[in-house]
Amino acid sequence: MSTILSSINFLDNNPLDIVERVAGAADIPFERFNEEELLAAQYTGPWCAYEMWFAYSSDVDALEFRCGYDMKVPDDRLVDIHCLLALINENMWLGHFDLRQDEKRPTWRHTFIFRGAPHPKEAQIEDMLGIALQECNRFYPAFQHVIWAGKSPREALDAALFETAGEA
Repeated sequence: MSTILSSINFLDNNPLDIVERVAGAADIPFERFNEEELLAAQYTGPWCAYEMWFAYSSDVDALEFRCGYDMKVPDDRLVDIHCLLALINENMWLGHFDLRQDEKRPTWRHTFIFRGAPHPKEAQIEDMLGIALQECNRFYPAFQHVIWAGKSPREALDAALFETAGEA
């Protein structure tokens, strides 16, 4: 019995093994670039394709997750997008959006820090994926309103957060 438990613990020693199982069960195409550090996946949502990256650092025992839009922010819209990011992040409970300067692509991020705690269960990875995709879907229109419609960050956020009541 201890041999079986040891092999199970070894398999889950790297959280990317858990991510791999979750992505496979959800039919999300992924590629593991190396055993220890990086896994990339793609998901097609209602608005666009999302690129997802999972990076594990054994040095700090942390798993970083990024879910990026398939869009690039033009230079003349960067200031407004940074303002929009600040407004959006005020509405976030888990994770946050940022904009990598090298890619100029809005990305949702969250990092699990384990530091001796158990690594996540499959349900926790599923929850994180679900939250990331929900938030990316929720705020996609705001990014589009700023980038392509020239709306102010506040107008774009208000439009994205507008909830309808009743039925038409």
